[in-house]
Amino acid sequence: MRLTSFTDFGLRALMRLASAPDRAFSTAELAEEFALSRHHLTKIMAALAQAGIVSTRRGGGGGAMLARPPAEIRLGQVVRILEEGQPLVACFAASGGDCTITDCCRLRARLGAAEAAFLAELDRSTLADVALRGDGAVAA
Repeated sequence: MRLTSFTDFGLRALMRLASAPDRAFSTAELAEEFALSRHHLTKIMAALAQAGIVSTRRGGGGGAMLARPPAEIRLGQVVRILEEGQPLVACFAASGGDCTITDCCRLRARLGAAEAAFLAELDRSTLADVALRGDGAVAA
């Protein structure tokens, strides 16, 4: 399985926010830390804010903060939010894709089960489990 860079950087940003849950991080600060375009990070933060994972505040002293404690944010939930609209394979798309062997395919069910197992494993962990320490290192 492969996550999009959107999800990868979303998880990294959340890990960073969890390292100092009482502090607001600006998108400029996080974008610089991750060597990512500010525009791309803004889209990620907007998706996380819409889902109620982060709260954002504009202006001086503003930025992004976790909307809930890290122990209440399941990694599987975050991946589902950020990977929405990114099917594992074309036939998983809402449109059904354009696969010519859909009617006789025996792979689709196995891929669906693998995806479900992957997300179930991530659901066993919370953001608190993978949070960074204040210095940016992974917490023990």
